[in-house]
Amino acid sequence: MRVDIWSDVVCPFCYIGKKRLEHVAEEAGIELDIHWHSFELDPDAPAKHDTSNTERLAKKYDRSHAEIKEMERNIATMAAAEGIDFQWQKANSGNSFNAHRIIHLAQSKGLGSEAKEAFFHAYMTEGLAIGEREVVEEIASRIGLDNAEVEYVLDSDELADFVRHDEKIASEQLNVTGVPFFVFDQKLALSGAQPREIFLQVLQQALSSTPQKVDSDNTAQCQDDQCEIKP
Repeated sequence: MRVDIWSDVVCPFCYIGKKRLEHVAEEAGIELDIHWHSFELDPDAPAKHDTSNTERLAKKYDRSHAEIKEMERNIATMAAAEGIDFQWQKANSGNSFNAHRIIHLAQSKGLGSEAKEAFFHAYMTEGLAIGEREVVEEIASRIGLDNAEVEYVLDSDELADFVRHDEKIASEQLNVTGVPFFVFDQKLALSGAQPREIFLQVLQQALSSTPQKVDSDNTAQCQDDQCEIKP
């Protein structure tokens, strides 16, 4: 089954949603053909922030450090249930544009999901500064991308139009305001890191000859670099 996914590598709910979908599809015996699409939560972000994520988000959204830390711990608990070790204390957010370009390069070689997983893990578990060029190059080498091709992309505007095209479709055609955002078999759309049972329902509906919209929760997604579990 084809699944188109819009996400950002600095979005913990995108990682959680990826894992949930994979777990559900495996249990249901459904083979997925995933197409990854770019969505930058903070296109103007620097390569690396000079403060911690906790400090930066507290200031940006006028919240206390305690509130932000509680939110991050709650997300880490949710991530742990999907086998993700979310080390929010050392996460180094930054501009994800180059990461998206390298994911497109990897996808052209059948390594899109491997690239996405590698970037998610590097940022959320290892705490690597995801916006720095040397980090992007290191992650690209881990999944076996040719160094010369990676250097060419990063030294030029190569694949920038792929990123912009994805974001244009998200904005103008799909009205995406937060990620992760899924489109199943070009029939059904789903937003957020939904519970596993919702993913299963949507997969089953997409396989149906008469698919129907599945009622989903007002659930976890990232918007404008803010990730929060909604009540």
